[in-house]
Amino acid sequence: MTARPTLEKVAARAGVSRATVSRVVNGSTHVNPEIRATVMRAVEELGYVPNLAARSLVTRRADSVALVFSEPSTRVFSDDPMFASLIRGVGQETEASDKHLVLMLAGSPRGQERIEHYTTAGHVDGVIVASMHGADPLPAALARRGVPVVCSGRPLQTGVQGTPPYVDVENVGGAEQAVGHLMAVGRRRIATIAGPQDMVAGIDRLTGYRNVLRDSDRRSIVAVGDFTRESGVAAMRQLLRDDPGLDAVFAASDMMALGALQVLRQAGRRVPDDVAVVGFDDVPAAAYAEPPLTTVRQPLHEMGRELARLVLALASGQDVGAPVILPTELVVRDSA
Repeated sequence: MTARPTLEKVAARAGVSRATVSRVVNGSTHVNPEIRATVMRAVEELGYVPNLAARSLVTRRADSVALVFSEPSTRVFSDDPMFASLIRGVGQETEASDKHLVLMLAGSPRGQERIEHYTTAGHVDGVIVASMHGADPLPAALARRGVPVVCSGRPLQTGVQGTPPYVDVENVGGAEQAVGHLMAVGRRRIATIAGPQDMVAGIDRLTGYRNVLRDSDRRSIVAVGDFTRESGVAAMRQLLRDDPGLDAVFAASDMMALGALQVLRQAGRRVPDDVAVVGFDDVPAAAYAEPPLTTVRQPLHEMGRELARLVLALASGQDVGAPVILPTELVVRDSA
């Protein structure tokens, strides 16, 4: 078997010192361009591959970013495309920056402890925490220990010391768009399937729904789900029991809206003739629902890219400034 090329062999081929080769392969800018070109030519000719562990000791960089979902694996790898969209966005940006993406799940206190130990040991340059529930302790714990950390979605504990920066969407405004559209097409008894009330997206979208109804002096009709299709089925059944005369539903996620369409079809309610339905997210299945789903589009792919840009900027010592809030857009189809 051919021996693996070493720094010493590259140095001999290039006619420079081992230290010079080390500086070149580790990205130092303090090397003469002609010498750099000579070293890189020798690297290519010999097929030298840097030892990443040794390189990280020199550069103090792991060239990796962790994307942590505060969810169990059954949720992340379900049929909900939201997680995949975020992963794609983060992955595209880290790949463009020549960084590795490490996917980690923190669906339990033991999982959070394991992730805290791993990320604070220098195995990654920064951490993105997504799908947080309640006052998730992980982001603040990492920030206190000097790990660059960014949150997907506004942390519930904003304003306290150690709260990390975040990327979010216009959840309140998007919900207001959805309910305002239902009112504009003449709906009178508008219910909502709210998202989980230990998540900022669930809280904010319910706030947007209530804002519009409060201004119109109409009463709220609320059932709560957990953003899954199954919870949308259960919540829609509850809403029909609570108010059989409802004529519209705003679901705080498309997956819940798809569950609601299933129940309405089974109950003999025509959509949109009897009950109009609006979702939130604009997942690919929304356009192919029966009928095609009116929804609020949030730019999840771009959100992933912004999260990666933010954490990489933090890891390089930059001041990232104010949170990034991305706009939403109402997409009108046949369901409302």
